[in-house]
Formats: sequence, structure tokens, C-alpha cells
Amino acid sequence: MTMLFEMTGITKRFGGLVALDRVDFSVREAEVMAIVGDNGAGKSTLIKTMSGAHAPDDGVIRMAGEAVRFRSPQDAWKSGIATIYQELALAGKMTVADNIFLGREIKRPILGIPFLDRAAMRKRTAELLNQLDVHVPSLDSWVETMSGGQRQGVAIARALNMDARLIIMDEPTAALAVAEVRKVLDFVTRLRGQGKSVVLISHNIQDVFAVSDRISVMRHGRRIAVRETRTTTPEEIIGLITGASEVRAAAS
Repeated sequence: MTMLFEMTGITKRFGGLVALDRVDFSVREAEVMAIVGDNGAGKSTLIKTMSGAHAPDDGVIRMAGEAVRFRSPQDAWKSGIATIYQELALAGKMTVADNIFLGREIKRPILGIPFLDRAAMRKRTAELLNQLDVHVPSLDSWVETMSGGQRQGVAIARALNMDARLIIMDEPTAALAVAEVRKVLDFVTRLRGQGKSVVLISHNIQDVFAVSDRISVMRHGRRIAVRETRTTTPEEIIGLITGASEVRAAAS
């Protein structure tokens, strides 16, 4: 399978702290790659480096085989990478369509003056929500009135509207009810079915095993293991996260 995104030898320092230590990481096309690790393992720094929020001190990043250098999240967006953080960064007192097109509004000239083409934006919004099977009360509803699962759907639709090829999702099921968790995991599966690649950061091992193709394990700023989901077990992954696997190996 073709690699869409690759990081090789990525190091990131904050003063004397080495947050990422020569990390190699890759995502295939139409793959769900999970990143797991305990607090302080380096997951957040890794995704912020992927998304252009941090510039690495060393290493190479490639998108679709070409070396790239992200100086800002806008650079990552232009390369087809969208990040959906746990806080979602949606405008609560704006409609679904307004959120999806925020900063990318469709305009049409009337007597030479550009006006928002709300009909076109509503039509495209409906198409995106339909692709993901997202159900909202109304396209005119304020986002703050919606459930956590519906908000995740809106955030993902916005990423699709940006033509993202790689979508990074940071703890998308945190604090959601069981039914909404299932819906968000369905969103992830649908994205893969549409040929998109997803990086899923989660503390929930059950969610990781439900949708991922591979699992990258982070510990102490290093990527210590990559496992094919279908050939590993939750017990092995938890052992890698906690270091228990090394303790057992040393004792045997």
C-alpha cells in the first residue's frame, strides 16, 4: 500500500527537554493509524509537528513522497492535512454551513460586488453531511445547540471541505455517550472508505481496536513499536504503553 505521509528521524526540543526523540512515523493511503501512549509520551507534540504547529529541530517530513516543511498550520492545510483537536474550534453561535465554510466562503458577484452564495454553501454542506451520515436538527442550527457527536461530524465535514487527504483526530470520543462514540467511530470508517487517511489519537484501547489498521505506540518521546491491529491484542498494546512488556522480557 502506498505511503501518504512519512516522518523520518523527527526530533523536537523545548530547551533541555527532548519531547520527540528521532521518531519515525508513517501513514498509508486509506488507512486508520492510531497513536497511543501514556500522558507525556509525546503524542501531542507529534501531532502538532504533523499539523504545522511545531517545526521539528531535526528530521524529514514527506507528503505523497515529496519533502515538505510546515511553517504554520496553513502550510499543512495546503498540503492536505487537517487536524481536529479535542476542543474542535467550532464557532458555537454560527450555523453548520457557516462553520464548514469559515474562511473558505463561496461568493458570487452581483453587479460586480461579491456576495456570499449561501445557497451554494448550504447545498455543499448537505452533501458533506450526507457523505458522513451526519444528522443535525437543521443547517441553520447554531453549533452550540448540538450534541458532541454532531459537532464532531461538523468538524469532520469541514475537513472534507478543505480537501484534506490526511485527517488527524485528537481524542474524538472523549466525554461522549456510548451511542455517540459509535457514531464517531462510524465517521472514521466512512472516511477510510472514501480513500482518506486518518490518524487517531485515543486513550480508549477499545475504540482503537474497533477502527484502526495499525497502532503506533509512543513512550518517553519515542515511537517504540508499530503493530498491525489484526495481529496484536489489547494486552500487548497496554504492556507496550506501560513498559510491562520490557519488564517481562527482562525477567524471562
